[in-house]
Amino acid sequence: MKKSAAPALAFSRNVQLRHLRCFVAIAQERHLARAAERLAVSQPAISKTLTELEALVGTRLVERSSAGRRGVQGLTPTGEQLLGHALRVLEAVDAGAQAIAPAAGVRLERLRIGALPSVAPALLPQALARLRAHWPALQVRVKSATNAVLLDELRAGELDLVVGRLSDPRLMTGLSFELLYTEPLVFAVRKGHPLARRGSSVQAVLGFPLVVYAEGTIPRHNTESFFSSRGLALPPDALQTLDLMVARALVAASDAVWVTPLGAARDDFLAGTLIRLRIDTPGTEEPVGLLMRSDAQSSAACVAMLGLLREAARQGQPKSRPAGATTKRGASRKTAAR
Repeated sequence: MKKSAAPALAFSRNVQLRHLRCFVAIAQERHLARAAERLAVSQPAISKTLTELEALVGTRLVERSSAGRRGVQGLTPTGEQLLGHALRVLEAVDAGAQAIAPAAGVRLERLRIGALPSVAPALLPQALARLRAHWPALQVRVKSATNAVLLDELRAGELDLVVGRLSDPRLMTGLSFELLYTEPLVFAVRKGHPLARRGSSVQAVLGFPLVVYAEGTIPRHNTESFFSSRGLALPPDALQTLDLMVARALVAASDAVWVTPLGAARDDFLAGTLIRLRIDTPGTEEPVGLLMRSDAQSSAACVAMLGLLREAARQGQPKSRPAGATTKRGASRKTAAR
């Protein structure tokens, strides 16, 4: 038993804050040179410190990329485990530094939020406005990116919370997910579009330019699966973008059809600037929710923001009806809910 405890004892006695800061910087930057620049040291010094830490642990913590020794492909399972502990240690040290700072010093509070482009419009504006009213001095940073990028940064401690979607188990390691709602894909067009004046079909949609999400995103995967399930293929000339402003402006100014999660276009539907085509999209529903590090202690500002996001989700649940949908009491619940 003493033999098995020896490596752990050696690690606890010899590991230093510089080892942990180096490891966290590498995990967050995914590149040795950038981690060195961030810590204001040389790249050989970063490599040496990482080697020392891996020797203390007794195994590799980082998987180098095939592009070169400076690149980092990801963390090993042991590295993933150590990252959570390293973040807690450094957060505790930072909290201690703030606690013993001079009373006259100004303590800057911050909140770092990650949000999917397709989700942010439906939830963030209202929640952020109300947060600012109660926390006027709070420094807030919002990052919009793909789900995979946001979850990586959340796990690495670069974000405090993410408004996103469930992902594969590998990316969910060390994270918790709280469901807010589910939303389907919809087909959005401009007011006066030829397809908005009559019943439309997926085949009819293919007669017009399409705007879809970028490859590697969940909406894009669901779009391809939806077309494939009907024996159809997504046209290779479909415009791909994560920029909602570009997609919205293009659709409003042309006959293009935008395939998007409902939340990204809900305000446009309610305002009447875009029309939702009456095309059922069963099987495309995806859960939207709040993601946090399982081991993180949330700040008061983060807890407040979580509550505001939950409230925004509850208030946003009534959904616009597709173009041409009936308003009679006999309408199906499924159609009325979309």
